[in-house]
Amino acid sequence: MYKRKIQKRRMMSYFIEAANQIIEEEGMEGVTVRKVADLAGYNSATLYNYFENLDHLIFFASMKYLKEYAISLPQHVKNTNNSLDKYFAIWECFCYHSYNRPKVYQAIFFNEFSSLFKNAIKEYYCIFPNEIGEQSEELLPMLLSQNIVDRNLSILKTCASEGLIPPHHLEDINEMTLLVYEGMFLKVANGEVDYSVEEAVERTLKFIKQIIYSYCESACSNTSGKLFA
Repeated sequence: MYKRKIQKRRMMSYFIEAANQIIEEEGMEGVTVRKVADLAGYNSATLYNYFENLDHLIFFASMKYLKEYAISLPQHVKNTNNSLDKYFAIWECFCYHSYNRPKVYQAIFFNEFSSLFKNAIKEYYCIFPNEIGEQSEELLPMLLSQNIVDRNLSILKTCASEGLIPPHHLEDINEMTLLVYEGMFLKVANGEVDYSVEEAVERTLKFIKQIIYSYCESACSNTSGKLFA
């Protein structure tokens, strides 16, 4: 059983790396099953032994570009004072990287097929363990979660456990935050904004903070004053 898992992951890596090469040379639109199979040195039928369809393969290939986010995240949250500071820092990091590579992040988190590939992110990091970087036990569950709703909620729950967000507001805060982010993400992805990525990140963080403060001003007032700077 163990040897079969190793063999499966090795074969998947061949196809994923071939797809990555095509993405680099031709863009995501250039990826086809035939091209990937030919480049990997196998036939298309073999590829379908490891991936359900082309979207499944592109999902895995897109994960490579999440590495920059994952590797930079520990440094990004390093000097935060509490879980709410860390929550904002995580969003800042995620927005910056996703706004710079919207097609990749759309394939991972917003593709209509991505929700069907259960545990795909965990499987990817089993194949390429170095790409997740050195993560704390607190952040690892978020990074291994495939559903962006669950990813955000996991950090909000930590904020609630520290008394910074009333627990009964978590679902509302989560939903409103994701509506703000997805709205800005789509505008950036579709070229509908006339400001830079940095400005888009700044505006997104501004709205996310306003959501938090509107729901839990009294809780936030008990944390460091710089939250209201």
